[in-house]
Amino acid sequence: MAVITQEVTDRYAIYNGDCCEVIQSIPDESIHLSIYSPPFATDQRGALYNYSSSERDFSNAQSYEEFFEQYEFLVREIARITMPGRISAVHCMDVPKQGANICGYNDFPGDIIRLHEKLGFEYLPRICIWKEPLNVRNRTMSKSLAHMQIVEDSTRTNVAAADYLIPFRKRGENPVPVTHPVGLLEYAGDREIPRELLKYRGWKGKQTGNKYSHWIWRQYASCFWDDIRGNLGKGGGVLEYQAGRDEDDERHVHPLQLDVITRSCVLWSNPGETVLTPFMGVGSEVYGAVTNGRRGIGIELKESYFRQAVKNLASIGEIPEEKQERLF
Repeated sequence: MAVITQEVTDRYAIYNGDCCEVIQSIPDESIHLSIYSPPFATDQRGALYNYSSSERDFSNAQSYEEFFEQYEFLVREIARITMPGRISAVHCMDVPKQGANICGYNDFPGDIIRLHEKLGFEYLPRICIWKEPLNVRNRTMSKSLAHMQIVEDSTRTNVAAADYLIPFRKRGENPVPVTHPVGLLEYAGDREIPRELLKYRGWKGKQTGNKYSHWIWRQYASCFWDDIRGNLGKGGGVLEYQAGRDEDDERHVHPLQLDVITRSCVLWSNPGETVLTPFMGVGSEVYGAVTNGRRGIGIELKESYFRQAVKNLASIGEIPEEKQERLF
């Protein structure tokens, strides 16, 4: 299969193909950061988290165990191409055992953690990303999140399960530290920075006095991200994805939020470095990398998603000068 089609610019390279094949062409230790949301494994084919009808699609694995056999190959490749000491961040959540609300859940994040530890990564504390319950109910039509279920039998209720962002550090010494000489310059989230701190933005003195950056870091260093736009029951925060949907072969699509991607790029890579996503979807991670002054590599199996990614990436305008500092 390899690459069906591709688009390569000075900012990004994106490929329509099977990530397990395409990733083998990436040189050893050449990726500075990877961030992605793998298809969410379930116990049966045709459950909620299906994205396409392709047999190569991870979400069409016949069982939970088969999914992890396939995923292990990919994580080995990500370990090979990641620079020592650098981060691979995985977005995931607990998943239903049988795609139903009352049949229990698999510890999908825990199994992802154990796999990465087996393959040469250190597990860093997971970040919990809050989701607005009514927004989740409306998107998934989950009966267990409906108020009527409380009325009828609340033992069959559920919660709007959190997303998790799990950063893994590849074992070894990082040869190029990720630095922020004047602290953090922008905040990605719905919370407003106190006006009295704005005068400290880009503080060039002793960084213990950089109250602007300190405030941002307090939000990012929290294990609970509760102001991610796109999760708040209002518009914004994710790329256009509706045009990439096919009517018959998927039941769930929700792109990774741009705030999550921006935080990851800023915290774990330098401007000008390369960010990979093996499950590109409509281009969110590549878009987030490029708009933050990084280069992006994306791989996507599904043709309609790839076409929408091309459109989304073409919409990127000029990158602010402060984010281009080390781009070229």
